[in-house]
Amino acid sequence: MSPFLATLVFGTLAGLGNLLGGIIVTAKARRSDQMLTYFVALGGGFMLAAAFLEMVPESLHTNEKWAPALMLSGYLLVLFFEHFLGEHVHLGDHEHHGDEGLLHDTVGASTLIGIGIHTFFDGAAVGAGFHVNNVVGLLIFTAVVLHKIPEGFTVSSILLATGRSRWQALGGSVLIALATLAGALLTGASDRLLPLALPMSAGVMVHVAATDLIPEINEVRGVRVAGLIFVGVALFYVAKLTLEAVGIH
Repeated sequence: MSPFLATLVFGTLAGLGNLLGGIIVTAKARRSDQMLTYFVALGGGFMLAAAFLEMVPESLHTNEKWAPALMLSGYLLVLFFEHFLGEHVHLGDHEHHGDEGLLHDTVGASTLIGIGIHTFFDGAAVGAGFHVNNVVGLLIFTAVVLHKIPEGFTVSSILLATGRSRWQALGGSVLIALATLAGALLTGASDRLLPLALPMSAGVMVHVAATDLIPEINEVRGVRVAGLIFVGVALFYVAKLTLEAVGIH
């Protein structure tokens, strides 16, 4: 499978995770907040391992001179959009979904911008990963997809809380799904963007894992959820060894 085709397939699957999160909210389906928390913890650990053990070393190999600055730029880019262009939104801010006008319209807009930016780089990371090799691409995809449902869940919940209709709330999750796919296709189309996209995506992934996801887990009492962060790191190693064992390179 070519890097572009792999990016198209797995970028689409990642985006569908965003859409599924929105459907869970807007369809009023029964959900388990505890299960979503488990996904956040697992995804945080897996993403940290993917960023520091695969993406950072590959970035330095691909662009030794500028990789550190680009990684920092990726981290600061998400920080800027989340904190300077609107209220910072946690992935767990979904207690008030479905209530009329609980939040100001600007919160919904800043949520779409902030989460949309890092979903774009989620997709870019997947595309860049498949240009390195299939193992890196699949590992990054796994890291990304673990937090896709909570992203879509959060966006749709907050849009509902600003007084938007169910269809408008679902549309928010569609937009961030498309942002994921756009990022994947942009980097998947050409390996010329790899020296830029991979290190910036590494910085974004560190921000999402260490600044967005891990603090959410730190607010949950008990060791079970926190322990899942370490399970996520262990799963990274298992996934990497499994992919190599079955001959995916």
